[in-house]
Amino acid sequence: MAKRKLNVALIGYQFMGKAHSNAYRQVSRFFPELEYEPVLKVLCGRTEERVRAAAEKYGFEEYATDWQQVVAREDVDLVDVSTPGNLHAPIAIEAAKHGKIVLCEKPLANSLAEARAMVEAVEQHGVKHGVFFNYRKAPAVAYAKQLIDSGVIGQVYHFRATYLQDWIVAPNFPLVWRLQKPIAGSGVHGDLNAHLIDLAHCLVGEIAEVCGMMHTFIKHRPLQAEADDRLGGTASTEMGEVNVDDAAMFLARFKNGALGTFEATRFALGRKNYNRFEVNGSKGSLVFNLERMNELELYLETDPAGMRGFRTIQVTEDVHPYVGAWWPPGHIIGYEHTFTHLVRDALKAIGSGEQPSPNFYDGLRCQAVLEAVEISANERRWIEVPY
Repeated sequence: MAKRKLNVALIGYQFMGKAHSNAYRQVSRFFPELEYEPVLKVLCGRTEERVRAAAEKYGFEEYATDWQQVVAREDVDLVDVSTPGNLHAPIAIEAAKHGKIVLCEKPLANSLAEARAMVEAVEQHGVKHGVFFNYRKAPAVAYAKQLIDSGVIGQVYHFRATYLQDWIVAPNFPLVWRLQKPIAGSGVHGDLNAHLIDLAHCLVGEIAEVCGMMHTFIKHRPLQAEADDRLGGTASTEMGEVNVDDAAMFLARFKNGALGTFEATRFALGRKNYNRFEVNGSKGSLVFNLERMNELELYLETDPAGMRGFRTIQVTEDVHPYVGAWWPPGHIIGYEHTFTHLVRDALKAIGSGEQPSPNFYDGLRCQAVLEAVEISANERRWIEVPY
């Protein structure tokens, strides 16, 4: 049976644009059962020379520099928003008005009010929507969810998570857009804690209240002489203010009674992309670390005395989520596959008339926690999450 074509317009072409483009290119090759086949129709960015080069590199048919024209095109079926956070809401809302499927990078928005407006737009216009919380789609994380949901580790008591990086430790690192609140919305909190919050929601449940702390270690940085990619480009001698957080931590109480701790920083030297969580239950514990993403650690209290201890499960068998589409057991997959799995699940849902998961509702729930933590940090008190 011939596949149905789904024309994709990708807005944004740097780090996330690269990851998303690869997912659209690979998904039909490795998941041939899908009804829809994405077509890389048009790549959009502000700088014509760069977006032209990116479109050629990633395999898009066309490039453009005006996102408003792109989302209004009749030959575009799906709009993927991979821009900095300040453009998520306007692009997604306008795309929904034109009846497009909308997929958006995380966090969903720069504020809870923007996230609510985005949800209202997709509801009003009846369009499908999704958010790139891609770590849900690591096979080890999806398997951990299966184990938790089936009661293998019993009642969950604790969720503790850390997301550690070190790429802005140097004081002369320039003031890139991720360090500017009007563009990024927040610093490490929205960038990294958003992933941890979504994983907590997925694995454990909704968070009821939070108590947070946020801090900026280096408050002034050199301005960029030339805007470039995530690594900063060229720095000038003129200084600008860093008005986002370098580190963010918070305590959480879940609605189901579990307790949580969350820590994110870009000032952990030696940690490049250390996204780790541990879940402790009444019958056992689970541990995942993205830097060893094909492994899941499992402890079971029901093991015989004298044999108890954490075992390392290689999540590479075809009985594990997603793995059967790829390589033989022990032939590991990588970071980019999480995006392919997310696009696969989104296309499968769209083909069956269902809402992709995770979606804007998940993004809204995450945004509510992000904002509650920020209020808590500013007011130095516990805050209920306003879902």
